[in-house]
Amino acid sequence: MSAVKLYTMCIVQNEKNEILLINRPDKLGFPGYIGPGGKVDFPESLTEGAIREVWEETGLRVGDLEYKGLDENIDPNENERYMVFNYLAKTYEGELLDDAPEGEPRWVSVEQALKLPMQWWFKRRLPLFFEPGTFEIYTLYDNKSEQTLKETIKEL
Repeated sequence: MSAVKLYTMCIVQNEKNEILLINRPDKLGFPGYIGPGGKVDFPESLTEGAIREVWEETGLRVGDLEYKGLDENIDPNENERYMVFNYLAKTYEGELLDDAPEGEPRWVSVEQALKLPMQWWFKRRLPLFFEPGTFEIYTLYDNKSEQTLKETIKEL
């Protein structure tokens, strides 16, 4: 039997064409800049999970989510499928948290964002949020040997 883990990520974009990223400290894992997101709680929907994660991590309530694509990581040794459903939100309300639990939320231009320290998998995915249509990233990765066995990136 295989395990399926569902996660979301939501890039929030303001009227100045800036995006909201979180500067995660080393102690929380995945250090550097990353979009808000996290685990989908049962029985919430994927979009409900994305909206909740943005609110918990930034203090903003997002609306009008646009589905941008799937980033899927398969570990054949563990029989595990890790799926991240990605969204873009251009409408929001609220104020950024002063003491955010996952790190400091910060508005940055897309060009500036790509120069910031971030995980390689997020840097690969970030430009795809701003392309027309949707994307699919599929990675078959052997965690034991730390080797990518297969990878495809498609714009759909």
